[in-house]
Amino acid sequence: MPTAAGVLKATAGTVGLAALAAGAGLGYAAGYEVRAFALRHAVVPVLPVGTRPLRVLHLSDLHLVPRQHRKREWVAALADLRPDLVVSTGDNLASLDAVPAVLETYAGLLARPGVFVLGSNDYWAPRPRNWARYLAGPSKIPMPEEIPRLPTDDLVRGFTDAGWVDLDNVRTRLTVAGLDLELVGVDDPHLRYDRYHDVAGKAASDADLTVGVTHAPYRRTLDAMTADEAGLILAGHTHGGQLCVPGFGALVTNCDLPRKQVSGLSRWSAAGHDAWLHVSAGLGTSPYAPVRFACRPEATLLELVPMR
Repeated sequence: MPTAAGVLKATAGTVGLAALAAGAGLGYAAGYEVRAFALRHAVVPVLPVGTRPLRVLHLSDLHLVPRQHRKREWVAALADLRPDLVVSTGDNLASLDAVPAVLETYAGLLARPGVFVLGSNDYWAPRPRNWARYLAGPSKIPMPEEIPRLPTDDLVRGFTDAGWVDLDNVRTRLTVAGLDLELVGVDDPHLRYDRYHDVAGKAASDADLTVGVTHAPYRRTLDAMTADEAGLILAGHTHGGQLCVPGFGALVTNCDLPRKQVSGLSRWSAAGHDAWLHVSAGLGTSPYAPVRFACRPEATLLELVPMR
């Protein structure tokens, strides 16, 4: 029969091993994976038969502070891909002084055709918080008196002066690589800044493709865009769960999106229609939670091809 001293010794050993494993996991998540940027590729059969493929670079959740030189260099090099279209789904900023660094990082990409929407972290500065609260549900909408306002207008001006189109509660048409695209975007649903009713309407029958663009993939937005027959919807916000469990996946999505669709390409159905949905796991994190586990930071090159 084990003695009390033996039980205590065994327990201490177990606790020690658990602490060692936790420390190693945290070191990996904060020291390596958060900077292990990955370029994903996905093929989306969504164009009319007989049209040429279209290469779309989907960026999201940069969460940049100027000192993040490795991230800046990696993202800047994406311009070498020469995509036909760049789509940014928001949360570019993570500090009050980040706008010049964002514009410099994106300089080569800003020379390409592009569109964007804003996320909550393009409006409000990040703040320390108890991140365990995410397990109880989506983060709360910030109150203006609680946190500083970011220089949103400077960011928008920098993008639009370079030729990118602001899709925040906007519906427009663009010709890209010879294809007629209809683009429908909303401001951030997480902040309830979205006004889809201002841009609602059935997909244009004479467009080659209707694309919905949003920062946070809330069901109400995805349902509305899909019901209006958008063929492709692009979103970010989720960070792919940020901390995932191998074999299980994301613990949270920070919205009402199902966990199994927290990142990557999937199908979304509403009102008898189906759309392709791509959710980017994003490139960054809050500076107050600079960790990722089983969820590398990413950008995605989508190859849109004709339907079979």
